[in-house]
Amino acid sequence: MVATLVKRYLLALQRYKWAGLAGFLGVLGASSVVAIQPPPPEEYVSEGILVQNAPVVAFTATGAELQQQGQGIITTDFLLADVLLQQVVQELTQQGIEVTPQTIRRNTTIEIDAEDQQLQRVSVAYVANTREEAEAVLNLLFQGMVELSGVTNRARLSNIVNALNQRLPEVEAELRDAEQALEAYDRTEGPAIQAALDGSLLAAISGSQNQRRENLITLAGIDAQMRSLQQQLGLNPAQAYASSALSADPIVAQLRARIYEAETQLELLSDQFRPAHPTMVQLRQDLSSYEQLLRQRAAEVIGGGGLAPLPSGAAVRQDSNLDPARAALANQLVALQTQRDALLQQQEVLAQSEVQLRKQYSSLPNKQLERDRLAQQVALKKALYDQIQAKRIDAEAAEAETVSSLTISTPPATSLVEVETRSPLVVLLIGGVLGLVVGGGIVYLLDMLDGTIRTYEDLDNLFEGQGIPLLGLIPDIPPSSHASALITAPDSPYGDIYERLRSNLQISGMQLLEGKVPRVVLITSTRNREGKTTTAFNLGIASARAGRRTLIVEADLRNPSQAHRLGITPDESAALEPLRYYSGYLSDPVRMVPGVENLYVSPSAGPQRNPAAVIDSSEMEHFLADVKARFDLVILDAPHLTSSNDALLLESRTDGMVLVSRPGLTEKPILTTAIEQLEENEDVTLLGAVINSAQIPVASAQSETSSRLVEADPAISVTEAPAREVPVMSQVDF
Repeated sequence: MVATLVKRYLLALQRYKWAGLAGFLGVLGASSVVAIQPPPPEEYVSEGILVQNAPVVAFTATGAELQQQGQGIITTDFLLADVLLQQVVQELTQQGIEVTPQTIRRNTTIEIDAEDQQLQRVSVAYVANTREEAEAVLNLLFQGMVELSGVTNRARLSNIVNALNQRLPEVEAELRDAEQALEAYDRTEGPAIQAALDGSLLAAISGSQNQRRENLITLAGIDAQMRSLQQQLGLNPAQAYASSALSADPIVAQLRARIYEAETQLELLSDQFRPAHPTMVQLRQDLSSYEQLLRQRAAEVIGGGGLAPLPSGAAVRQDSNLDPARAALANQLVALQTQRDALLQQQEVLAQSEVQLRKQYSSLPNKQLERDRLAQQVALKKALYDQIQAKRIDAEAAEAETVSSLTISTPPATSLVEVETRSPLVVLLIGGVLGLVVGGGIVYLLDMLDGTIRTYEDLDNLFEGQGIPLLGLIPDIPPSSHASALITAPDSPYGDIYERLRSNLQISGMQLLEGKVPRVVLITSTRNREGKTTTAFNLGIASARAGRRTLIVEADLRNPSQAHRLGITPDESAALEPLRYYSGYLSDPVRMVPGVENLYVSPSAGPQRNPAAVIDSSEMEHFLADVKARFDLVILDAPHLTSSNDALLLESRTDGMVLVSRPGLTEKPILTTAIEQLEENEDVTLLGAVINSAQIPVASAQSETSSRLVEADPAISVTEAPAREVPVMSQVDF
């Protein structure tokens, strides 16, 4: 693990050496500038201490509160206020010392010690180039700080008094308004509340109820007497009143007598005279006149209301014919009716009065609560008024007790500042060490930000974490060796490595394909220049030397053919008519590789404008099916995954896919994303991975490969098929 980290760092150092060197030189240059600086001039520091101050005698709460607040505002900004610094600069100018407020603020150091929000001490120090300046500045600062604290406390007290005086008239007016509201309410609702409180309201309600009960009893007795009198007289009260009035009237009595006299004469003379006799006619006229007068008089006696209608004189005569005893009974009946009407009217008045009394009694709690609320408002306003008055008196009395919150405990003392000087050599040595650390950190940081995988160990760990078999670890070919990347030479030192790759691919395929040897394999990568074409060519050479009929199909139709690396010249007309080319009408798409027995190659028909159409064509499908039947192993050199989906389109026609990677070119995010997408697709079979151009010797690569690559299942036997002649491909009918 440590060796891997060191290797990664060394590779990063090679890439970012200039950035690391710049960081190192920058820090070393800064340390050099510090080392050549001249020694600082002599400096003097004047130091003193301020402590909290309190009045000798304190009687008021406002004074104590102001002192406490005055200590709470003691801060560095307060003690170095602009107004204080301006005053100090003016005093120093009069003494012949030229200094600016910014210089005083910069050279002054203040340390405030407080415990439990109580000021304990204020340490003040001032640094200057001369002793006289340090002492003069600090003495003036101390005087100004003490005076500033006192002025601030007095100003705060003055503000308090002014605020109370401004607030007092408003509060007094509110108190007067509340008192007037309470007085007006007591004048209007006070009697009702007092009546309820002393019980007179309840007594009135109870008396009304008792009176109504007594009236009901009296009404019951009157009704009984009236029914008895009505039965004796046979008259109702109105009729009794009319009969009594008519019987008592003397004119009615005279008219009755005359009517009786006229009727008597008519009866006596009826036997002597005829009805038409003048005397008889005169008597009847007199009788009619008497009866008319009787009705008129009866109406006058009874009243205009006609309480007892008199339809005829006979009725009037009958109603007015009461003897004294019956007249007395009639008068008694009329009197009882009058008494009854009076009692009924009294009951109505009592009922209305009781309703009003009950309503008044039911509203009493609200009235009492309203009065309590008004009284409470008066009490609150009075309490606030009294509090403001007491606070104002206390604040006015505190004016004599207000002093500064600070006092000088230790007067300023001046001493020479001892300056520690460092050797330039020590400064340069420290700068060199820091430069190495900064340069190394820059290199490490840049390496962490780089997403490219730089070592084959990191690629191996990534494949192992994803559960992908490592089929081959191909060493890098140094440019100085002038060796060919292809193993066409029989004595190539990389032949055994690609042979191991071929056998591992066969073992992995049998494990993943349930004992079936893969016959069509697709080789791809995540990006270009990762060596997939070289891997495909060398894998085909190793398979051919193992005695297997092998065909390499250049399926990358987006780029020109690389068959010239195997000594094959591509057909130039294939790019113009790719479908006829793969059908075999132009020429045989399968060409024998010179110098390598059992190895054939199908040059690419690229570059094509629409390679996906060629890949999805029936001609390509028939071509792949034909070569699968004719060859023991077919290797498809497909485009890389980031350029297009051609590799995924071709994978469905193969037995599996091999992913080629290369340290220094393969980017971790792209590789991880590609592996996750391939694993999510259940139709894609990933046979394994190949690490190309690993910085490792050939011998180490062989031992490393044998320790990490797939192991053969003992239950699976791998047998090589006997070689057979390869027939020329027949044409495919469209």
